[in-house]
Amino acid sequence: MNLSLSDEQVFLREAARGTLSRFRTFEAIREALDGDAGALPDLWPAAKQAGWPGLLIAEEHGGAGLDAFDAMLVLGECGRVLAPVALLGHLPATAILNDSPAGASLLQALATGERRAAYLPVSPPDDVSQKWTVDPASGLQRGPAPTATADGDGARVSGQLAFVPDAPGADLLVGVALLDGKPVGVAIEADASGVTVEATTRYDASRSLGHVTLQDAPAIVLDAPDQWLASAWYLAQSLVAAESLGSVETALDVSVEYAKERHTFGRAIGSYQAVKHSLTEVLRQLDNGRSLLYYAGWARGGGPAEFPLAASAARSVAGRALDQAARTMISVHGGTGATWEHDAPLYFRRAQLSRRLLGGTAGATDRVAGELLAQADAA
Repeated sequence: MNLSLSDEQVFLREAARGTLSRFRTFEAIREALDGDAGALPDLWPAAKQAGWPGLLIAEEHGGAGLDAFDAMLVLGECGRVLAPVALLGHLPATAILNDSPAGASLLQALATGERRAAYLPVSPPDDVSQKWTVDPASGLQRGPAPTATADGDGARVSGQLAFVPDAPGADLLVGVALLDGKPVGVAIEADASGVTVEATTRYDASRSLGHVTLQDAPAIVLDAPDQWLASAWYLAQSLVAAESLGSVETALDVSVEYAKERHTFGRAIGSYQAVKHSLTEVLRQLDNGRSLLYYAGWARGGGPAEFPLAASAARSVAGRALDQAARTMISVHGGTGATWEHDAPLYFRRAQLSRRLLGGTAGATDRVAGELLAQADAA
């Protein structure tokens, strides 16, 4: 197995970095946190021009026909600069539609970015619960998945989903609902009757979130198999992991450079063991997370049975790596790192919110434990 980047993948990554470098994301995030809701730049036109909306859509539907590994490279670059590109919601939604003949008619506009989709995250069963569940609006108890009732060739969907990435402003909502107790894919127009999307900001202003309420909302039923519906959840886990590791890379780079330049008692602070060891630990977690992420990128297409474990492991390690990197970034920069003028607090905010979204870092860790125990029992 060769997990080295191809020339095309290197070009994709560098092109994404160049595109995002044109935007002053950190300044915009500070202004948004200060109360200017319109300060964040609209990066969707740039994403459209770069072809990112169609990354996971087949070429016959106007997309690039790439896979999770390539999408992770783009999300990693977004994470480096905390860029608010609405891909975390869009890409898993298009992955579900791409695997369903019933969703083919929707793909052309989504591939070009003329329309934007948002994934309604419903977690598949695990070793503790055999139910499909959603993130709660408050507390730790996960809520039930949306339910669907047959309505001619389509369905009517009801349910509530909290903290849905990129839901505000989306044209199409794609996810999972339970029809007669069985999971089915559903596609719902965001402006349809019975659909309410309440935009919400939690701690990290660079992350677009929304509470989605469905009340007998008309939906197209997608004939995607259960494993592909579950795969969309694990794809979202991988994309969050990729974003997180991109943020870790920048946090580590900035911290190392400062440790070389900042002197105290006549020595660079990077020469002190406490600083060296803390930065080395971030590097160790980064390398560990990157190897797991690359494996997850391969597994989605090359070993689908291994994808749930690989994606969950990558999410678990990446979430902890970002938390460690953000705290270390603040620590290495001393008093400066805790001030509003420095970027370190923005990475800390991203770390704290990211580790709670889409089941959270703890949920991913629990899935890793469940998968490994199941394998041990089967051995």
